[in-house]
This record gives sequence, structure tokens and C-alpha cells, in this order.
Amino acid sequence: MEPIVDTVVIVAICVLGAALARRLGFIAPLVLLVAGLGLSFVPGIPEVHIEPELVLIGILPPLLYVAALQTNLVAFRRALRPILLLAVGLVMFTAFIVGFVVHALLPDVPLAACIAFGAVVAPPDAVSATAIARRIGLPRRVVVILEGESLLNDATALVMVRIAAGALGAAVSFWTITGQIALKAGVGVLLGLAFAVGAAWLHKRILDPLLDDAVSLLTPFVVVIVAEKLQSSSVVAVVVAGLYLGHRIPYLLSPTSRLQMDAVWRLIIFLLEGVVFLLVGLQLRDLVSHLETDVATTVRVTVLVFLTLVAVRFVWMYPATYLARLLPRIRAREERPPPAVPAVIAWAGMRGVVTLAAALTLPPTAKTRDLFVFVAFAVIVLTLLIHGTTLPMLARRLGVGEDTSAEDALAEASVQHAASRAALERLEAAADGAPPSVVDRLRALTDSRSNNAWERLGSQVQETPSAAYGRLRREMITAERHVFKIARNEGRISEEVLNRAQRELDLEESQLNRSDD
Repeated sequence: MEPIVDTVVIVAICVLGAALARRLGFIAPLVLLVAGLGLSFVPGIPEVHIEPELVLIGILPPLLYVAALQTNLVAFRRALRPILLLAVGLVMFTAFIVGFVVHALLPDVPLAACIAFGAVVAPPDAVSATAIARRIGLPRRVVVILEGESLLNDATALVMVRIAAGALGAAVSFWTITGQIALKAGVGVLLGLAFAVGAAWLHKRILDPLLDDAVSLLTPFVVVIVAEKLQSSSVVAVVVAGLYLGHRIPYLLSPTSRLQMDAVWRLIIFLLEGVVFLLVGLQLRDLVSHLETDVATTVRVTVLVFLTLVAVRFVWMYPATYLARLLPRIRAREERPPPAVPAVIAWAGMRGVVTLAAALTLPPTAKTRDLFVFVAFAVIVLTLLIHGTTLPMLARRLGVGEDTSAEDALAEASVQHAASRAALERLEAAADGAPPSVVDRLRALTDSRSNNAWERLGSQVQETPSAAYGRLRREMITAERHVFKIARNEGRISEEVLNRAQRELDLEESQLNRSDD
């Protein structure tokens, strides 16, 4: 009973923290992290221990899978070069530099253990950076690069942690690590594609939305479990499966399945992201109680590791951004970004729960393990609080941002207009024998949808026809709901019939709300 109560308490705190963050205009992960830090010392709050398997098998896969589902595959492919430079090159570079710095501070600790710790703190978080990037309106290519980096960098880091941790007392070869990363990632790509094709085959043949939801929920966990059994990169496998399915979901699932699946995943990700950052904050009391290293050494290692992480990311970003553009082919294909863009990307290096989970996988017998776990935790807190709170201000000061609302509205109106023309042509070709009133109604519906898209480009000074339609239709729906309420109270109509009628109104009103966004 007690674990259930603790789970309910944690989820309730996450919901309250997220609601408070939205009301105050803050980023929910930061609010929940601070709440966890404070609550970790409050009597009566459950003492929670993060198990690495829970994060790496239970929490990380769905987060990565949904992020990959929502990633534009074409944009991801176009930005693959900078993504790989960050997700593979920068992670390896950071791991070795941090490893050498820590080894210089703690010469008694084997270099392999220090490099393993460097890999622990190397990958930025998969949630916080992109959440902030989208909110402050960073350019779309920057958001895609940050998303792609966060999708793949955990794979590089986790492979490096396992190789370096397993080589304690032996030399760590750069080429050995590189070869293992390439091998495990390659097998992960093949596994991800195989499971994605299998899931697509199932989705195409399933007609029940509930079964579609079940297959979608199972997919990331099945992929991870099989990939782990085969000792390949489970992260790469999940990401590849998500990218493949995300690009094809509009053609695999029925409209009902897509709407229902989107709602299910949004709820799950909302809860998982909240729980993750709250759990990170709640670790403080437990980590402090187990720390045996003296305060001076702990502070020195923490500060130098944090500064090294910040410096290494800046040192890497500028050559990675500009040296490649010396090649004519890349220079012709990609615009040269201003220096402010790599600066913002460099500053968006917040660490998250994967760093803590990876630290907990370090061998228990390794010397200074508790110190490494605490420093990893401190890095998470410092990067989230310092970088997370200052990134919006830095982006504004440097002028890195773009307002794409008008451009998006024009693009939507253009594609909607083209779709409407195709729909009307199909209507004319298939309308033989249909009642004229039905044809006229369908033609009016198509024209209305196309006009609504164009109206979003117009002036907001006066009420547009679609806005007037939405306002009046909501008034009508309110009256209809009142009739349903009376019928329900009188008990003269079955609940099943009323729920079906109510669902029709819910779907229509949700579409009206979408039109107002």
C-alpha cells in the first residue's frame, strides 16, 4: 500500500507543480526540479531512490519515442551532419576532456573511471532544451538540431560509460570506443527499422483504436528490451523506430486512432516529464547522506567539471559550425549562420535524468563512485537552473529568434487551398447521381475550410466570418448541452445514447477551439 501512496503523492505534486508553472509563465521542469530540491528535506515526503533500470528502460524509451514521432524526418535528415557532430563528436570530445580534468584533480582514480564519468555528464537532456527552444521561438533549424542531438547523444554516452567502466585498470582506446559506438549504433538502426516495419504492418491492419494505442505503447518498450538483450544501442533503435513510424502514421492509422493516440501519449509524456524532474530534485537528501568526500574536494571537482562542460561545448560549436562550410558543397547547401546561433546552441546544454541514471550504473566498487554520482547530480541542477533560466534572455539579447506565425499561416493557407481544389475536383468527378443538396453542402464545407485558413492572414481588428461562426456555434452548443443535461437528470434517455450525442458535440467544439489557435 505504501508504494502506491508514495506514487500518488509524487504524481499529485507533479500536477500541482506543472499547474503553478503555467500560471506563473515558467518552464515546468525547472519548477519541479526546485520543488524536488526543497521537498527532499521536508519530513514525511517519500524518500525516493532512482533505479537506473527504471530510467533507462521505463522512462527514457517513451520520451525518446514520442519525441522521434513528432520530429520532421525530412528536416532531421537535412540537419543530420550538425546533429551527428553534436550527438557523437561532442559527446566523445566532452567525455575525454572531462575525464582528463577529473583525473588531474583525482590522480588516484583510474583514467578509465574518469572517462566513464565524463561520458555520464556529456549528453544534454532530451526534454528541457527543446522545451525552452520552442517556447522562446528559436529558428526551426536550431530546434531541429537540438532535438536531434538530444535524441541520439544518450546512445553515444551510454556506450562510452559501459566500455570505459568495464575497462577499469586497463587502457581506454579512442578507436575502440569509436568502433563499439559504430557497431552498436548500426545494429540499433537495423533493429529499429525491423520493429518499425512490423509495427507499421500491425497498425495498417488494426481497426480498433484501443488496439492501435496498445501497439503504440508497447513499441518503444519491446524495441528497448530486445536491443538490450542483443547488446546494441537501444536508444538508436527506439529513435529510428519513432522517426520511421512518425513519418508514416498519417497513412497507417484511422483518424480516430490518431486523435486518441495523440491524447494518450500527451498525458503519458506530461506525467513522465514531471516525475523525472521531481525525482531528480528529491535525490538531494539521499546523495548528501552518502557522500563521504570532504567538502573542499567535492566543491572543487563540481565547479571545475561544470566549467569544463560549458567551455568544451563552446570550443566545439564554432569549428563544428564554420569549418565544414569551407567545403563548397556544404557552403552551397547551407547558409552561414551568424556567430550568435552557435552561441545559443552552446548555451543550451542542460543535463537531465539520464545523466543521473548513467552515474548510478557506475560500478559500486569503483573508488569515488558516490562523489561522481553527487557531482553528476550537481551538474544537472546547475545547468538546468543557470542555463535554463538564462537561455531565453541570451537568445533575446543576441537576436536569435524568428516569428514564423505569418509565414506558417501563409503556408497553411496555401496547402489548404491546394487540398481544397483537389477535393472539389474529386467531388465533381464522383458526384454523379448524388442529391444536389449534398453536393452543395460538401462544396460549401470545403470552401469554408479553405477560407478559414486564408482569414488567419488577415487583420485581427474586426471579427472574421470564421470567428463569428465559432462564437455563434459555441452559443448553440451550450444550448444543446443544457438540453442533454435536463434529459440526463430526468433519466428518460439511456446514458449510452447521451454519451454518444455528447461526444459529437465534444469533437465539434474541439475543432472550433483548434480554429482559434
